[in-house]
Amino acid sequence: MHSEVPFEVNMNISRNFVLFLKVVVVGLAIPTTFSFLAAGQQIADDNSSQNVWRPINQENDELRIGMAAYKSGDLDEAIRHFQKAILLVPQDISPRMELGEALSRKVVSGVETPENLKIAQQAISVYQGILDMPFRDPSPTPSFAHWRTVTAEKQIARIEFSIKKLDEAKEWQKKVLAEDAKDAEAAYSIGVIDWMEAHQTAQAALTQAGLKDDGMGNAKAPAAVMAAIKTQNGALIEESLRYLNQAVENRPDYADAMAYLNLAYLRKADLDFGNEAARTEDVAKAEEWSRKAHETRKANEEKKAAGAEAAKS
Repeated sequence: MHSEVPFEVNMNISRNFVLFLKVVVVGLAIPTTFSFLAAGQQIADDNSSQNVWRPINQENDELRIGMAAYKSGDLDEAIRHFQKAILLVPQDISPRMELGEALSRKVVSGVETPENLKIAQQAISVYQGILDMPFRDPSPTPSFAHWRTVTAEKQIARIEFSIKKLDEAKEWQKKVLAEDAKDAEAAYSIGVIDWMEAHQTAQAALTQAGLKDDGMGNAKAPAAVMAAIKTQNGALIEESLRYLNQAVENRPDYADAMAYLNLAYLRKADLDFGNEAARTEDVAKAEEWSRKAHETRKANEEKKAAGAEAAKS
């Protein structure tokens, strides 16, 4: 049985967690560079006319310098200027989004040192603050309010995932889906996290029993071992399959989600221990999703190449 795994992912989760993060995290990074308020729009509410333009212009200067530093890779310099911009115009969301992005870039995926966790929490606090900010008049459009909320929630989920707080990351992705049920990346992330936890549980139980995962439901393993795995993994695999299917429904060319459906069905085969017909069906479905993932990834690559050629002409 061949399981189709996204090319950055290794089945040894603990040893290759950082590589795994590239699959889930990189594709979910959210650009935040956007100016939300027209010059002087909000300042006019609180300042005399002669002071309207100075704070907002200074803020724009700090943003410009900070963004230049960010692009050059000097994150500490960028953070200092974004913080200055926030002090100048506290009600503007733009520098807060930039600050959150710069701080999140400093978080090292898979590292749980106190310093790394501190930076991660600082970034999370910035995005949480954005979610807590009241809108000022004139009221933003519904699409802007939605964008602000979903962007901040996704960024928090991404950071939590990076520092291995998987349950927290999953809950934030569920908040994203509460805002937008069609968000394929959020559904995919939940399905992947569930699979990760179920996979780790199964591997630990099999290893403790002196067994090696055969990748096809472990039909020859002792009943007591498989019963324990079923108890711990039943709800996780059910949820994983539900969200991964949701991801594919909302994005039919989502090859990575298909690849994880392959892996989830192989873990479901564990749960059907003792029911040979059900176990065999799980393995067959896993193989089918493996094939679909391979074919879809190939089609996506061909489409991308065709687009690049068309852009040249």
